[in-house]
Amino acid sequence: MSTLANLQVSDSLQPVELAPVSRMDLIKYSGASGDFNPIHTIDEAAKKAGLPGIIAHGMWTMGNLAKLFTPYHEEGFVQDYAIRFAGMVFIDDVITLKAELSEKNDDVLVFNVVAENQGGKAVIKGTINFKLV
Repeated sequence: MSTLANLQVSDSLQPVELAPVSRMDLIKYSGASGDFNPIHTIDEAAKKAGLPGIIAHGMWTMGNLAKLFTPYHEEGFVQDYAIRFAGMVFIDDVITLKAELSEKNDDVLVFNVVAENQGGKAVIKGTINFKLV
């Protein structure tokens, strides 16, 4: 495995493909986060809100971005991030997480990150600053 410090600008991390989103993922996240909005777990509530079905918590999707950096936990940590929610995630969506190095500033690496659904549509875009130790 290569180290993050050896990456050059425009290099990418290995993409991470999540298992299809399940209702149970969202029920567990509701309990962990305290966000019990029923549009995330109950079909009828989502439809009543004008959605085609239940949607994943945006923060659930965002939190999964950390999986891109898990293999590098001994090299440093996510110091900062800026994320924009760009689309909804539905049950059975398969999300792929991607990161490309955009800047190297001494001991901080700046990555452009994206989470895409199985159709290639970005559902999250942003940047993550990884601090090398």
